[in-house]
Amino acid sequence: MNAGKVCVAADIAGRIATLPRPLVFTNGVFDLLHRGHVEYLAAARALGASLVVGLNSDLSARGLGKGTGRPLVAFEDRAAVLAGLAAVDLIVGFDEPAPLALLEGVRPDIYTKGGDYDMDCLPEAALVRGWGGSAIALPFLPGRSSSTLIRRIQALPHEH
Repeated sequence: MNAGKVCVAADIAGRIATLPRPLVFTNGVFDLLHRGHVEYLAAARALGASLVVGLNSDLSARGLGKGTGRPLVAFEDRAAVLAGLAAVDLIVGFDEPAPLALLEGVRPDIYTKGGDYDMDCLPEAALVRGWGGSAIALPFLPGRSSSTLIRRIQALPHEH
């Protein structure tokens, strides 16, 4: 694992200064990493020279209403898996429901979310556009989600 890719919010300014621009930022829970996540992160990274991922802490993820027991994978493990992806340059956790304070610190050139989000309704998109950045919804890969995987696993017959 590339632990050097994971940083705390207090260190973000110094770490961002070392990354080439344009800088792309995205955020999410990334619970049960799957093909949809990997393709999305590669597409986000292709928009710029660096990709920073804001990763919801376990506390933050529990507040998003994704279901009982979510996230299934603890923050440290989700961060470790993301750090193993070539598309990801830096990972920083956040405790809030939305990474507005983190975005202020990073000031990315481009903010992305999956196509299942309406960018015009996201305060993060408005914030980034406020300093002249772009906010882009990337295509969503249908049927590829952690929630779909969890439902499939739950539907499996239980052996006794």
